[in-house]
Amino acid sequence: MRTLSATAAALLAAGVALAPATALAAPTPTPSPGATTVTKAGTTFLGATPLAAGQPVRVSASTGEYLYWAFPAAAGEIHEITATVALAQNRSGRSTWTVEVFDGLRRRQACTAGAQTPTADASARSVAIGCTLRRVRPWAEPWSADPLPGTYYVRLTVVEIPEPDLGLPIDVDLLVSTTGDADTSSDDGRLEAALVPPANAGTVLDTEPTVAPEAEEESGWNLSLTGWLPEAGSRWIWTTAGGVLAAVAGVVGFALTRRPSTRRVAG
Repeated sequence: MRTLSATAAALLAAGVALAPATALAAPTPTPSPGATTVTKAGTTFLGATPLAAGQPVRVSASTGEYLYWAFPAAAGEIHEITATVALAQNRSGRSTWTVEVFDGLRRRQACTAGAQTPTADASARSVAIGCTLRRVRPWAEPWSADPLPGTYYVRLTVVEIPEPDLGLPIDVDLLVSTTGDADTSSDDGRLEAALVPPANAGTVLDTEPTVAPEAEEESGWNLSLTGWLPEAGSRWIWTTAGGVLAAVAGVVGFALTRRPSTRRVAG
């Protein structure tokens, strides 16, 4: 009995000793080979800097700034965002940082793992932030907030900090890694197009309709004559018609209510 107890105690001690080693042995995200480092960050959703999964980010910024990046996501993928913020040494107090992820409709996506809002002491030289998103679904009900294929936005900023520490320089290292296969989704639906197309900051989409030269030649002057006329249901047509009717009604009313003059002309 004593031998069995000693054996159980030895196995328990071995398990406790191996647990930290197993946790430390967990793979950490690494940049894709040959990926170009992104050295910029946007300050708004519209100006978010586009990046691809596995593309490392290294930027210098100021404490208190909102930093935005955008990346595409396909159905079946699971994305993990890891960031390290190198802090200034002359800080006066603790600071709390956060990384948030939004889909193309600006809906905040929940994190299933990672230190999304860690706090760094005044003596800390850096703070590690992480967020693992849910698997992107190929389709979802309109009322749900499930992640769908399209563009996703990452926002990193500080949420609590002493006022004297605002504006201090920081260095941010960020990486968006992808696990899972876009072709192995078990859902039986499919989204016809991405919820929001990939973001291309600084480009303007041409939404003006173009007319083929052949059609313009065939229509001749009729196209140029009718092109500037308002439609039959336009508010300009109704406003003009109402004004004309009001003028006619005024003239008719004045003619009906006008009294003849009763003055006599001296003979």
